[in-house]
Amino acid sequence: MTYTQQERPYAQPRPPARRRRLGRTILVVFVVLLLALIGFLAYVDYSLKRENALPTDGERPADGPGTNWLLVGSDSREGLDAERQAELGTGDTAGRRTDTVMLVHIPEGDGKPTMVSLPRDSYVSIPGRGKDKLNAAFAYGGPQLLAQTVEASTGVHIDHYAEIGLGGFADMTDAIGGVDLCVKEPMQDPKANLDLQAGCQALDGPQALGYVRTRASARGDLDRVERQREFLAALTEKASSPEVYLNPFRLFPLILNTSGAFLVGQDDHVWHLGSLAFAMNGIASGQGVTTTVPFGSFAETDDGASVVRWDQDKAETLFQALATDQPVPQEVITTATSMGG
Repeated sequence: MTYTQQERPYAQPRPPARRRRLGRTILVVFVVLLLALIGFLAYVDYSLKRENALPTDGERPADGPGTNWLLVGSDSREGLDAERQAELGTGDTAGRRTDTVMLVHIPEGDGKPTMVSLPRDSYVSIPGRGKDKLNAAFAYGGPQLLAQTVEASTGVHIDHYAEIGLGGFADMTDAIGGVDLCVKEPMQDPKANLDLQAGCQALDGPQALGYVRTRASARGDLDRVERQREFLAALTEKASSPEVYLNPFRLFPLILNTSGAFLVGQDDHVWHLGSLAFAMNGIASGQGVTTTVPFGSFAETDDGASVVRWDQDKAETLFQALATDQPVPQEVITTATSMGG
């Protein structure tokens, strides 16, 4: 027996052709966008510069729970022409040296991420070189010797490495439309091409670079690491705001500038940087710990160089907490006040 559509018992009406076409269109658009996103991420990952940055031989600390990053800001002028060097106040010195060294610990569970500044003038033992400033390790043997020195001095196993040069730092700042900071007092430093008035203001790339590089203050390197952490938190907070991630004209330049600006370890990828960015956002929003390695005093070496000596007992407590993925004790968290500010 044959039924018409109206007579067929319990039959469901066929969906209109327009609805089926709309469903197929949405599916095609979704697939195209997904493939475009995958392709974009693959391009960004391919654009990252890589180097064998972690120690490959010698005795290393045990690989404990959680993830540890060594973040380095170098004074590399790579890719900067004379005009850009003049704008950024970098000079034309060749090679790479460290302006910034930070250790970031991302806990395995739901603990707080921790960012520790390691002053570049820290007086430490450099494997095969004896005692010297921390930044000398980079000058002697690049990222590998720096990472080996940090591991030997802290007992913390380094899992990932990221380095950014002067031009990349300024480009990232400009890509998000500048970063808002409140400057406590006027700052002038011709060497860093810096001239800021006191008050809250938006810093562009060259101003931001001068702000984090200048040592023209009473405590020199210690003041600088405070400003570096302050600015990094403000940069991360701005980069993760709707003002940036909902604006493709800022988001995509930021991503592209980031991929071109960073040098990472040989086995590091864009998803590792994503995990780092997520942790840094937590630190910027106050859900983390920021500190400078506890220090005991300023001193002079036999050749007259000014160095920073760590408070070994407090430093050991701090780094033991990071190595074992435990909360950092409050008494070893160094604030501006405890640093004599």
